[in-house]
This record gives sequence, structure tokens and C-alpha cells, in this order.
Amino acid sequence: MTEKRKLKLKKFYFHPITVFLCLIILTMIASGILSALEMQATYNVVNPNTNELEPTLVAVENLLSFDGMKFIIGNATTNFISFAPLGTLLLALIGITIAEATGLIETLTKRYFSKMPKGIFTFLIIFIATISSLINEVGYAILIPLAALIYFMNGRNPLLGIITAFCGVAFGYGVTIFVGSMEISLMDYTKTASWLIDEGMHISLTSNLFFIIATSILISIIGTIIIENIIAPKLGKYKKEEEFAKTEQYRVIDLEEEEQKKIEKEKYEKRGLRFALITCIIVLLFFIYMLIPGLPYSGMLLDMTEKTYLNQLFGDTSYFQSGFTYLVTLLLVITGLAYGFGAKTIKNDKELIEEIGKKFSKTTYIFVLIFVVSQFIAVFKETNIDIVITAWLANALEYLEFSGIPLIVVTLIIIAIANLFLTNPATKWMIFAPIVVPMFMQANISPQFAQIVMRVGTSMTNGYTPVLASFVIYIGYLNIYNLNKTRPITIRKSLRMITPYFLIISAAWILIVVGWYITGLPIGPGVYPTL
Repeated sequence: MTEKRKLKLKKFYFHPITVFLCLIILTMIASGILSALEMQATYNVVNPNTNELEPTLVAVENLLSFDGMKFIIGNATTNFISFAPLGTLLLALIGITIAEATGLIETLTKRYFSKMPKGIFTFLIIFIATISSLINEVGYAILIPLAALIYFMNGRNPLLGIITAFCGVAFGYGVTIFVGSMEISLMDYTKTASWLIDEGMHISLTSNLFFIIATSILISIIGTIIIENIIAPKLGKYKKEEEFAKTEQYRVIDLEEEEQKKIEKEKYEKRGLRFALITCIIVLLFFIYMLIPGLPYSGMLLDMTEKTYLNQLFGDTSYFQSGFTYLVTLLLVITGLAYGFGAKTIKNDKELIEEIGKKFSKTTYIFVLIFVVSQFIAVFKETNIDIVITAWLANALEYLEFSGIPLIVVTLIIIAIANLFLTNPATKWMIFAPIVVPMFMQANISPQFAQIVMRVGTSMTNGYTPVLASFVIYIGYLNIYNLNKTRPITIRKSLRMITPYFLIISAAWILIVVGWYITGLPIGPGVYPTL
């Protein structure tokens, strides 16, 4: 009986760095073709001074041209240095690495996090990640590496921690427990667009407050169910526990010594935690003092050129917003050192710095990936392909003759599609607002609810596009903790891992928005879905 041998084709696993390099080349080629075809679009922007629509023409830029090649070569260093995830991740890693090297994170994990039920801890990660968009996108840089480390120390799959933190930030982007940077960036466009219909319309920063508080909790609950019941079982365990064969006599002696060491270690750990807690409270009080205007040497983190306190705190030129990652890093560094001195895990500065260097060296790969991704993002933006596609999608809404629920659902989906190419919410809303807000108002839907549709549409696909700048942190950390280095986690696989989360959360978002519209519940103080 002859055996039939099946010829198996060897699978190729392209490293994410290779894929992003190919995307750069493909983007350049696409820009040349689309520019030759004169691909362009026109969108309207509301002039706040005249309250009139001003058309803006945007065309695809050819990066295969002389000027295009000059941009790519001449701006490579600038693109890398100014790439937002680079600075925020580097700062976050300094704080996390020092806190890890001193033993603070390990002790907290062992004493507190490991005792929490898995579901509750997952909920806390997603909830904190969701509300982190209060300060732009710092959640990616801080929570992804921290969650991976805590999950690893807790005996859970660190890949699950990475996915949990990333999904929480990305698919809950724009919903927080308080008004923040999202309101600051969107409100002006909503206001000027509403004046096209009603010049007396008032849009406040708290217009979406009730909605974002409720959905931040609701989305975190749904996300926890998805992570624990669908994604976690598929990932499985990270590695098997090792077994040690020892003689009975050796075990008895070793256990006695270990018990004594354990008592001594716990004594110093408690002392270290006391030092860390006292230091943390002092540092936090100092930070809070810097956010209070009008006191001696206070208000250091506020932009005092702004009129309202929220603008002083969350405006584009706010020192609190721009320096938030640095503040978290300082907190981690100072409390980590306080723990180290209290627990006597720091013997001298040379050993500490050497230990920090060892732990930091594990993450150096991600900075190579960031360099390549920064070039791709810069090249893609320079082509204007993202703006042109977004303008096309926005203009397509004008030809729809829907109202009520169909109008809301279609607008949600179109904004979600546009977000795959243009992830910046302010730029996207600048294009969509002059069309969406008047359409909604004419359909008896409030402009404040239109702003909710905008932020929800962004959240639906925010984590499912490599064009998102912080996507590099997600895929980078997946590969840092990937045990099989011969098979890197590709972009396709990284997206496949979060597909269940993406699909269920997107459906949940649509149901929440439609349900809120049907019930007519207030979305903010004195603000409702309808006019």
C-alpha cells in the first residue's frame, strides 16, 4: 500500500518591519498613480468669523516626484524624532523599568493584583484604558507595557494583557468620566457647524458628559466579557511551569532556609510599600497643587493664557496635557526608588543602573519598528490620500435622504470607515461637521448628539487600522513577548487576535447610540438627543 505524500507549501511570516517598509513603497507608488489620475476632493470648512462655508480643495500629492523624494529623504530624522509614540513610550518605559527594577511592581502584583479575581482585574485595566483618552493617547504608552508586565508576573499570558490594554484605549477612545481633550478639540467645530442652522445654538464642554460617563462603564463591562470568555481561551497559557527534582533531605533544609528568607523579605517588602505609599501621596499632592490657580507658586501646569479652567487644563498648549506622561514617569521613578530604599532592594547606584539597563535592553527592538512606522505614517499623510477619502465619504452623506435611526447608523458607519484612513478626530470632524451637524439638526437631532456619533464612529475602528500611530506600540509589544521568534506576530495576526473585540464592540456601540436616541435620555446637563 503506497503512502500519498502531501506537498506542503512553506509559509512565509513577514516581520512587521518588512510589511511597513513595503507599505511605504506601495503608498509612494499609489500616490504617483492617483496623482496622475488627478484624484482630488473638495470639502467645506465653516469660517467662524463670517459663519459661511469656505470650500477647500485637496489633491493627492505625488511622492515619486522630485519634491516628494526630497520630502522623504530630508524629513526622515524629523519624522522619527517628532513621532508622538516615540517620546511618550520612552518616558513611560523609564518609569516602568525603574519601578520594576526596584521590585515595586512585583510586590504590588504579588500582594494585591494576584489576589483579585481575573474578571475584576480585567475590568479595571479596560476601564482605566478607556478613560485614559482624557489626556489624548498616553494610555497606549503607559498601559500596554505595564499590563504586559503585570500579567506576566501574575502568571497570565502577557499577550492578553497587551490586547486588553490596547483594546480598552483604542475601542473606547473618547469616552471618559470627565470632559477632556476630546471636548476641547471637537466643540468648536460642532458649534460653528450648528450656527449654519441656528446662530443662537449653545454648545458646552459638558454637552456629552452623561453619555461618556455611562458608556465608559458599559463598554468596560462588555470588553471584560469579550476578553475573558472569547480572547483569553484562544491565547491559552504563556509557558509551562518548570518541575524540579530534589532529594527529600535537600528539600527540608531548603524549605527551612526559604521560610526564614521569606519572613525577612516580607518584613522589608512591607517597609518598602510604606515608604512608597507615603512618597506617592506627597508627590500626588504636589502635582495637585500645581493644578490649582491663584495660590503662591501654584498653577505651574496650567496654560494661564486661556480663559476657562478646562482650557487651561486640557488645551493644546496646556503643560498638564503635554507633560502628563512625564508626570507619571516621575511618580513611578520616585515611588520606585522609595520602595527600593525601604525594602533594601537597592544596594548601590551602580547595581540599580545595571539592572535598569538589562531590563530596558529587552525593548530596544521596538524603537527600530517605531522608526519605520514613523516614516510610513509621515509618507501616508503627505500624500493627502487620507484627507481625500474622508472628504469623499463626508460629501457622500449629502446625497442620502435618511432621517432618524437610519441617518444615525449610516453616519456612524461612514465615519468609522473614514477613521481607517484618518484617525485624527479633530481633522476628521472639521471635514464632517459642516455636513453632519446641519443634516442632523434638520432631522430634529441635536448637534451635541451628532458629536457623540462622531466620537463613537472613531472608537469603532480606532484599533483596527495600522494607520493609527500608536498601533506600533501594540504590535511591537506583541513581538517583544512572542516566544516563537522564528514566527513573528504579523499585522494580519495582530488584527485577527482582536477581531472578536472589534466586531462585538462595534455592534455594541451602534446599539448603545440607537438605544440612547430611542429612549431620549439626556446626554449632558439639559441636553438631549433631539432638539
